[in-house]
Amino acid sequence: MSALLVTAAPAERRAPAGPLRVGPVTPEVHRAFLASRAAAGAGGPSFLQLPSWAQVKDGWCHQLVGWGTESGPLAGVALVLLRPFPGTRKYFAYLPEGPVADWADPDLDGWLGPLLAHLRASGAFAVRIGPGPAYRRWDAATLKAGTGAGRRLADVLADEVDPLGTVVADRLRARGWHRCGGDSGDGADAQPRHVFQIPLTGRSTDDLWSGLNQEWRRNVRKARRSGVEITVGSAADLPEFHRLLRITEERDGFRLGRDLAYYERQYAVLNAEHPGRMKLYLARHEGEVLAAHTMITVGGRVWYQTGASADHRREVRPSNALQWRMLLDAHAAGAAVYDLRGVPSTLDPGDRAHGLLRWKLGTGGQVVETLGEWEIPMQGTTNQALFRAFQAYLARR
Repeated sequence: MSALLVTAAPAERRAPAGPLRVGPVTPEVHRAFLASRAAAGAGGPSFLQLPSWAQVKDGWCHQLVGWGTESGPLAGVALVLLRPFPGTRKYFAYLPEGPVADWADPDLDGWLGPLLAHLRASGAFAVRIGPGPAYRRWDAATLKAGTGAGRRLADVLADEVDPLGTVVADRLRARGWHRCGGDSGDGADAQPRHVFQIPLTGRSTDDLWSGLNQEWRRNVRKARRSGVEITVGSAADLPEFHRLLRITEERDGFRLGRDLAYYERQYAVLNAEHPGRMKLYLARHEGEVLAAHTMITVGGRVWYQTGASADHRREVRPSNALQWRMLLDAHAAGAAVYDLRGVPSTLDPGDRAHGLLRWKLGTGGQVVETLGEWEIPMQGTTNQALFRAFQAYLARR
């Protein structure tokens, strides 16, 4: 199918009635649609749906897909990552934090059904998506009060429940989709189900400062008094960032499994698509880099993606200083939200993972539970068997 040559349109515009066409779109059309969604408010789509992200993911092939009526505006797009199943011409189709569409559309089948049909025709034996709407939100103060032995996020009444998220989850279940990892989602989603966000719209820098808890304010002041300097680095600083990341992984007991080439490729392709899209922030003390964090910007959303720090001189609080500078830069750029990405679901201070949540809670933001990721196998005995084999492979990993 030739590329759809429909134009991007703001999210609030509805496509006119008529047959829906699904097919490839050019990177330019895809980016224009994402920009229109960002301009419509709420921060915009995820960086994982950028056309350039396909170049970051080594070992996957991809499609850029769009849909709309023959003469109407584009109604949705998706970056589809395709992982081939060895020895076959079949693929696992993954739409990270996508597709980008109007999830409030009551006619969900009107676009989701044709999208699935297109992916099946492309050889997909199963599809995994990450729907856009949020599900629940907890303020930092609420979770601080709810902290306790054996407790988890689900044990605390949320400050806000998004009705759209609830409706979308019900619709997907009714159509045979399965939520990865069930309702808990622990360890099952490829992208974090629980993320931490700091709203920026309508807030001053004084508001952001007062939103920090006393420990955070004390640590930022200490970093300043100790002479910690924050700068924006370049591609030449990525080896130092990666060295600190390996130290952080060893100290904190996790492995991202990403080599230096991965970050060099990410930095190159994201900034080639839009200069300044990915930045590397460095915290130096007495000339030595003690911490380094990466930041990604798409429209009105800014993400703190990956952080790394040394084992020594942690008392000068370089990571707090980095985050405060990145938060200020996001605010100055007019971002609607600063997203610190994933947090664990544990509220038990005795759990090692709780330290990450506690650190982010100190910024005064919110924990947001997304809808998580959902999967569905394509119809047919062969597709069902490949899906079960693929699930077993993921479980072993």
